[in-house]
Amino acid sequence: MSAVDAPTTAMPPAHSARTLRLLQDPVLPMLLRMAWPNILIMLAQSATGLIETWWISRLGTDALAGMALVFPPVMLMQMISAGAMGGGISSAVARALGAGRRIEADAIVLHAILINLALGLFFSIVMLAFGRPIYQALGGTGGELDAALAYSDVVFAGTALLWIMNGLASVIRGTGNMLVPALVICVGVALLVPLSPLLIFGYGPVPALGIAGGGAALVLFYLGGVLVLGWYILSGRNVVRFAWIRLRWAIFADILRIGAVGSITSLFTNVTIALSTAMVAAHAGVDAVAGFGTAARLEYLLIPLVFGLGAPLVALVGTNIGADQPGRAMRVAMIGGGIAFAMTEAVGLAAALWPAAWLGLFTTAPGAIETGSQYLRYVGPTYGFFGLGLALYFASQGAGRLLWPVTAGFVRFAIALGGGWLVLRLSGSLQALFAALGLALVVYGMMLLAAVRSGAWFRKPA
Repeated sequence: MSAVDAPTTAMPPAHSARTLRLLQDPVLPMLLRMAWPNILIMLAQSATGLIETWWISRLGTDALAGMALVFPPVMLMQMISAGAMGGGISSAVARALGAGRRIEADAIVLHAILINLALGLFFSIVMLAFGRPIYQALGGTGGELDAALAYSDVVFAGTALLWIMNGLASVIRGTGNMLVPALVICVGVALLVPLSPLLIFGYGPVPALGIAGGGAALVLFYLGGVLVLGWYILSGRNVVRFAWIRLRWAIFADILRIGAVGSITSLFTNVTIALSTAMVAAHAGVDAVAGFGTAARLEYLLIPLVFGLGAPLVALVGTNIGADQPGRAMRVAMIGGGIAFAMTEAVGLAAALWPAAWLGLFTTAPGAIETGSQYLRYVGPTYGFFGLGLALYFASQGAGRLLWPVTAGFVRFAIALGGGWLVLRLSGSLQALFAALGLALVVYGMMLLAAVRSGAWFRKPA
């Protein structure tokens, strides 16, 4: 009998009612029930960037191109803090609860906060000190570089708040509670809608801050999320509670083992987009960069969409692995991957058929529309494989096995950038670059599907 087919063991008595539901309820309805508030939260959180982009686009093409330069590092922070390190936190909480280790689950809260605070401060220092050479390396010059720095300096001055907010949300999601973080962040986005244009353009006694105002509004949004989510955990309403305890390296290592490795996958995704932007900038003008950056933002929108499904996958797979139910964990992963493929493929096909419907929200420049449309027609139809791979990446976080997600991410990186650079150099055609980017997504998704289905989670390392 294989590990996947092993019989379910008896439930230990320390499980809460919420944990028992993760271990016993029918998979598909439970996954959908858990996913919808989390998809809502991630769409709302990603909407913060879209809201700002829409308003900042009114400041001109330089401002829009500047946002295209800053967006990869900003999304890298969101992806690592919520998806990679956040997945490590949620996985640790879920596995501890699944195994009935309630005291350890409580101890994870303090360790998670300290990890995210340290990482947030580190990235703040890096981007504030080296933002200019980083954006210059990405192709930024002149007005677009000035706009990028004006926005970036404000956002990264407060990026530690983003890390703490996502760390607290990950603790709550690790218990299977997706609704509370969803409500908190959706309310924050609703407040951001009027706050962002107020600080960008000014009104009455509020001065116009320009593109920096969008960054200030985002930092205030992070601060509000930290205060409310922190209160929810401290009040004792969460299954896992905050406790002042002696720090233990084993808990740090458990979170970092998954979070740090998962960060490599996030890094591959963002570096791929950032260096692709640099190749477009070297090959064409500012309008092409604005168009490519706006089109690629749709790919970034898929990440929080799949993360909405991925956070329940982390909790469900992790809890079932902790309770020694590998067959159920595998079923959860396959069902989640199928749902993710369907959602993201629908978005990609719609974008490929009607690219101007997306691009026209942000720009009317003919060069930007042309470049962005080319990208979506080539890459959009492969978005389903991207969604499939991301869902299985999150499921692998729950299982605590990330070798294959990192391997698939590296292969995608090599095909997209190595192959993309080669075909662009040989043909001089941006369409060839975009075809390489699409091929890389197909390979990424299929590699992960083959690995997980073959039982890679349950093989002991050599």
